[in-house]
Amino acid sequence: MTAHSEKTILLHQLNEPFQLSDEAIAFYRENGYVKLKNVLSAEVLAYYGEIITDWVFKLNKLTKPMEERTTYEKAFLQIMNMWRENEEVKEFVFSKRLAQIATELMGVSGVRLYHDQALYKEPTGGITPWHADQFYWPLSNPNTITVWIPLQDTPMEMGPLAFAEKSQTVEIGRDMEISDESEALLAETLKQFSMNDTPFALGEVSYHAGWTYHRAGANLSGKPRKVMTMIYMDKDIKVIEPTNEYRMADWQTWLDSKPVGSIADGKLNPILY
Repeated sequence: MTAHSEKTILLHQLNEPFQLSDEAIAFYRENGYVKLKNVLSAEVLAYYGEIITDWVFKLNKLTKPMEERTTYEKAFLQIMNMWRENEEVKEFVFSKRLAQIATELMGVSGVRLYHDQALYKEPTGGITPWHADQFYWPLSNPNTITVWIPLQDTPMEMGPLAFAEKSQTVEIGRDMEISDESEALLAETLKQFSMNDTPFALGEVSYHAGWTYHRAGANLSGKPRKVMTMIYMDKDIKVIEPTNEYRMADWQTWLDSKPVGSIADGKLNPILY
């Protein structure tokens, strides 16, 4: 088989529909997250994972030793909107298959990209403290969702993502940035919820709502925990007044400073499904 025809097969896999069960949709809506097996093939993850990894290390600016980093910096190398840097990364980020799942889980008519984000937890990298993503986003409703795609098998010692089930409706801690403080307060508050803290098999991905609380353990393995994420939002979601410095920065960086009250359709927010 030629390289061209192999690539055609991989692209087809990224864009062909995924058969999402009614049970998975119901589980997501009740619990604020869902884990789905066999969403992407080993071949797709190997091919695009290598390209994504190259770009993470090309664009990474965090080079200080682990012992000099903050808790947040120890959690992961974080590179955003790589779809603008490389056409093949863009193919992965713009996957219709992944965007279709996001659309159906939320029950909306379509989704836009908020941004992509690679999260590479290095060997000896620390915990990712409890937090809810939508603290950072000046968006008008809870129809936001992140797909978390490990680029390798992710056993417990690598620090897979863990979710507080049904926590998407809790108001406590919604004004807290990701920090030692959020970890301490939320670890206590979230004891009322069941936690799903389980490994990810190759090809398994998770989707979690913008207000679902989640965390990850430290990476105790000798290898980086390589993860790619995309954040999707309801294509008709509107921009709201930024209420903290992070939302202000996001409004300017990802939403093109679109006027408050308008649809969040900046030049970086294409409709993906």
